[in-house]
Amino acid sequence: MADIYAYLGLFTAAFAAATLLPLQSEALLIGLLLGSVQPAWALVLAASLGNVLGSLVNWWLGRYLERFRDRRWFPVSDRRLQQAQHWYGHYGRWSLLLSWLPVIGDPLTLVAGIMREPLWRFMLIVTFAKTLRYTVLAAATLGLSL
Repeated sequence: MADIYAYLGLFTAAFAAATLLPLQSEALLIGLLLGSVQPAWALVLAASLGNVLGSLVNWWLGRYLERFRDRRWFPVSDRRLQQAQHWYGHYGRWSLLLSWLPVIGDPLTLVAGIMREPLWRFMLIVTFAKTLRYTVLAAATLGLSL
């Protein structure tokens, strides 16, 4: 039963970290990996799934809530949004390969929604990038070679 709480906690942390909230999930993943109770592949899967779904929330926000960008409660400042739109406009959908990066990754997923990136393409690129990040982190933590 403790395993389900570990997976659920990691999923939740990864989900929240992928939204515009200033959180991270890497420390929890490393701690669970070092505890060696759950299999590494299952932890990577839980973290990746949570992180990708959190990015999907950003995409959805960008897609449907951009019309409210002038409101005080809008989650991204106008300056940051313009920077991300410029980046996305210049590099296109391939900039989503950087969706795993702190600071710029979350706004990029929001801008992908604003720029009307098709959902299937968004999910494919973001899933690849975020799963690769957690896989590399797990391998580095456990001292495995890729």
